[in-house]
Amino acid sequence: MISITAIIKSKQENIEEVKNLVHNLVIQTRKEDACIRYDLHTTENVFIIWEEWKDQAGLDIHNNQPYLQDFIKQSESLVASPILVYKTTQSL
Repeated sequence: MISITAIIKSKQENIEEVKNLVHNLVIQTRKEDACIRYDLHTTENVFIIWEEWKDQAGLDIHNNQPYLQDFIKQSESLVASPILVYKTTQSL
């Protein structure tokens, strides 16, 4: 299993727009066969997605989905800093 944490920090004036984009991304991604978990957590203008994938092949398919690519393009000018993505392994 592969775990990913993505941190998206919206500019204050774009919170609602980023929220809508993130919500669409979550809805679409949860339909993918290799997606085990795609949970959204928020606080103010920060959106954190905790992801679990069956395998690298499934994650690769996700990374090439048009809706993910569209999200990245559309959010570029709306975020306060580049989106942070961490591929992690559970340690405890």
